[in-house]
Amino acid sequence: MTPQPSSDRLPILEARSLSKAFGPVEVLRDVSLTVLPGEVHAIIGENGAGKSTLMKILAGNHQPTRGEILIDGQPVHLAGPVDAENRGIVLVHQEILLAPDLTVAQNIYLGRELPKGLTLDDRAMNEGAAKGLRELGADIYPQAIVGTLSIAQRQLVQIARVLLVPHRIVIFDEPTASLTPFETEALLKVIKDIRAQGVGVLYISHRLPEVKEIADRVTVLRDGGLVGTHLASELEPADMARLMVGRDVAKLYPERQSAAARETVLEVENFDVPGYAKNASFQLRKGEILGFAGLVGAGRTELMEGLVGVRRASGTVRHNGQAVHFRDASQSMKAGIVYLSEDRKGKGLLLLKDLATNLTLASIRRFVRGLQIDRNREAEALDGAIREFDIRTGRKDLLAGQLSGGNQQKLLIAKMMMLDPSIVIIDEPTRGIDIGTKQQIYKFIARLAEEGRSIIVVSSEMPELIGICDRILVMRSGQIVGEVTGEHMTENEIVVLATGVKTGEAA
Repeated sequence: MTPQPSSDRLPILEARSLSKAFGPVEVLRDVSLTVLPGEVHAIIGENGAGKSTLMKILAGNHQPTRGEILIDGQPVHLAGPVDAENRGIVLVHQEILLAPDLTVAQNIYLGRELPKGLTLDDRAMNEGAAKGLRELGADIYPQAIVGTLSIAQRQLVQIARVLLVPHRIVIFDEPTASLTPFETEALLKVIKDIRAQGVGVLYISHRLPEVKEIADRVTVLRDGGLVGTHLASELEPADMARLMVGRDVAKLYPERQSAAARETVLEVENFDVPGYAKNASFQLRKGEILGFAGLVGAGRTELMEGLVGVRRASGTVRHNGQAVHFRDASQSMKAGIVYLSEDRKGKGLLLLKDLATNLTLASIRRFVRGLQIDRNREAEALDGAIREFDIRTGRKDLLAGQLSGGNQQKLLIAKMMMLDPSIVIIDEPTRGIDIGTKQQIYKFIARLAEEGRSIIVVSSEMPELIGICDRILVMRSGQIVGEVTGEHMTENEIVVLATGVKTGEAA
């Protein structure tokens, strides 16, 4: 039974039987919900359940095929996102929508600049940007160029930009997917503060403990339809997961055998990535899953990019006992070392190209006959990848950008596995992915290790690293500061190393 709003709190926003079709494909059907003043209403579901489509309709980005939207009990037609903003509805997008060549402050005030005579008041905008970022717990310089920031830092800038607009309803679409636990905690505090001001919040997240902490009510979507709305106090994360996927997801992480006694396949000594990592030394064993933990900005991503030749780096690297130095990613791929970027949309896939093109791009030579690409072999490869990696797509001629986030990640894994690598580096493997797909990806990673491949996993989710890794190395301020194994693989041990703050000390 759907909990009803109390008589003294009428909905600010109401959706009635909203449906949306893109061509012949209906991605949302007959979904209804309400948002009350001073509540956080969470929307959960697997990738492809229709969550983001629903949010974009409510924010004016999409027009519904059927159904209606009411604000304060009155039917409205949202002509676009500007119209929605004028009515007090603002959306924090899952995708990063910032101008990379502008400063942080310029992005936050873009389109709403503060004038000063015939020019702009840069000082006031820098101060305003700094204040908004401080409230989010973000230590970001307002005059920094956005293109130089990490994905997590850009997300915080985007949130600060949205919260600058006067708002009655704030829609957060996966706002913490790229944030560390510390940044997440700061954001959740901000959300609790705006809830206390009577603002209604719609909140999408795949992090179910986070939903349990922040939400008053939870609406569950599955396959574009409404499963139901429940009081958050009546659901545990396991209940939410079961409602989302329609089955029990009790065992999230697969059981594995230790790789401790196996031979070393990668040795890294005194490795430097200027400005990001210094004196990094570690070893990777055959069939091992090695985790890298740390706060955003600790240098984990940049260290991996340096190893595979994406960034300028120096130091000693031995692959199977032979000294190597990769000048670019193509050299590392030829050597059997592949890197799956954390930015799958910006660096991993060509979103405006079809699935087959994306799948075979890195291994295209295998599909060339004479001067042409053998489209039949390419189609066969796509069929195989769809079966092996459970890539869920209604049609094979879709563009990569039309897939859900989880299926994009599966496509990226399939693309790199076409190279038959011996070492796989995966950066944030389950960012923005639902729990059912997470379970699948963990099984894929475990299977790769069982096949004798060696895996490095970079992740900001400590339970994920603890659940799938044999060992975890922790980075802080560009250096590897410790290793945790066995019974010491706990969130507390990792946090102490990542922050340099001992248990009980004030940060």
